[in-house]
Amino acid sequence: MNEHKERYINPLTDFGFKKLFGTEPNKMLLIDFLNQILPDRKIQDLSYSSGERQGLTELDRKAIFDLYCIGDNGERFIVEMQKAKQNYFKDRSVFYASFPIQEQGKKNKWDYKLDPVYSVGVLDFIFDDHKDEKELLHIVELKNQRCEVFYDKLKFVYLELPKFKKKEEELETHFDKWLYVFTHLSQLQDRPKKLQDRIFTKLFEAAEIAKFTLKEREAYEDSLKYYRDIKNVVDTSREEGFNDGMEKGIATTAKKMKLEGFSNEQIKKITGLTDNEIENL
Repeated sequence: MNEHKERYINPLTDFGFKKLFGTEPNKMLLIDFLNQILPDRKIQDLSYSSGERQGLTELDRKAIFDLYCIGDNGERFIVEMQKAKQNYFKDRSVFYASFPIQEQGKKNKWDYKLDPVYSVGVLDFIFDDHKDEKELLHIVELKNQRCEVFYDKLKFVYLELPKFKKKEEELETHFDKWLYVFTHLSQLQDRPKKLQDRIFTKLFEAAEIAKFTLKEREAYEDSLKYYRDIKNVVDTSREEGFNDGMEKGIATTAKKMKLEGFSNEQIKKITGLTDNEIENL
């Protein structure tokens, strides 16, 4: 069943992401990671919520993996892994962040006091408007015309993984180590000397494929195949876009997606093409 020779799972797959960060036995991994990227809060504990995200499309469910958690002080955390850029990405982030705000509403007498909401996006792509910047961690708040924070209980935190280029010997901070895990875990055969912290002991134990049940291995294989399909589509679009112009690259991408069995709706969301343009390929 295990067609690949990897020792550890890929955390950028649906199965890998949820195995490492979305289960109660491993929640200390998510807590430790969030504490590296949150600007003003250290989480002591959290619980997982099984609430459904309204409006989540079939493509969203496959290209975006999300966890919904509630912190020990009532904070709401949406934690997403997104593999490919989509049209209206920022709109979608704001839309989904509105649900944990609305669910706090109370009937009858209520003073409208809200718990903070954090939308955390671990992105396997680079924002077009940030592609020339070195910063890979972005924290977004609602501010006024003088750049003063107007409302401090809603934050969007984005992490652009492709910008991380450090090698093992260059790792300095705990944040560096987490970025290295996201970008290199599935390529490792042995645990790096720089990742000997106790939290990474837990992570490497949870990530070892040999310890999975047959059902878990099958689920991981399915998840890995979909990850590779999406990655090939995105990489092809990027290469064709640079070499022969974005229009040709997008058309090539759409053709490959049709061959892979994607629906017109899915192709539209990834490429931005219309129904007529897709049918005329």
